Amino acid sequence: MALRHFTIEMEELNELLLRMGALVESSIRRSVQSLVDRDKELAKAVLRDEPTINQMQVEVDARATRVLALNQPVARDLRFLTATLKINTDLERMGDLAVNIAERTIALLNRPPVKPLEDIPKMASLVQDMLLKSLDAFVKVDAELAQTICPADNEVDALRDKVYTELVEFMQRDPATVPAAVDLIFVARNLERIADHATNIAEDVIFLAKGVDFRRAVAPAPRV
Repeated sequence: MALRHFTIEMEELNELLLRMGALVESSIRRSVQSLVDRDKELAKAVLRDEPTINQMQVEVDARATRVLALNQPVARDLRFLTATLKINTDLERMGDLAVNIAERTIALLNRPPVKPLEDIPKMASLVQDMLLKSLDAFVKVDAELAQTICPADNEVDALRDKVYTELVEFMQRDPATVPAAVDLIFVARNLERIADHATNIAEDVIFLAKGVDFRRAVAPAPRV
């Protein structure tokens, strides 16, 4: 009976974390779409969802901590709960970053566009794909899928650098574009940080599947 209760608790915890992940992904997608479409109402919807994401984060943390305390799990169950706590934190921070993008979008609506948006939507598409794949890898406990996510972070970084360079050039040519350009730079920075959190989730999946800390496994050997 105790084992069945433990199994149900683990399944419910997994389901709650995945619901939270779906809401965070939706917030990221809508925050960027509001920027592209200059849609204030869509941006406000992202802001309205933030308390729900925060509450889900608190609930996941409480449930995982309770299961740890009452059941003293070992091996893979322990790795699952450890990964869940870490992924929970990453998802909540992603939600905060989506809110930051939505807030920048609302500010940008009061300013003329600096340039057509090209690279930021590309960044957003990559970031969303990274998050969806990392959550899929978590569901399947698929280390191989998780390992395909980490290299995409480099693509996001390259696009961020391109956005920075272009916007700095615009600001140098026309100081009137500075406020809007700075907002767009922060949007790119927030997307880059979301990609970092998606990478963290992928690394946690590798740990869950293999019991190996991927960050340590790929770290260069110390100098002698």
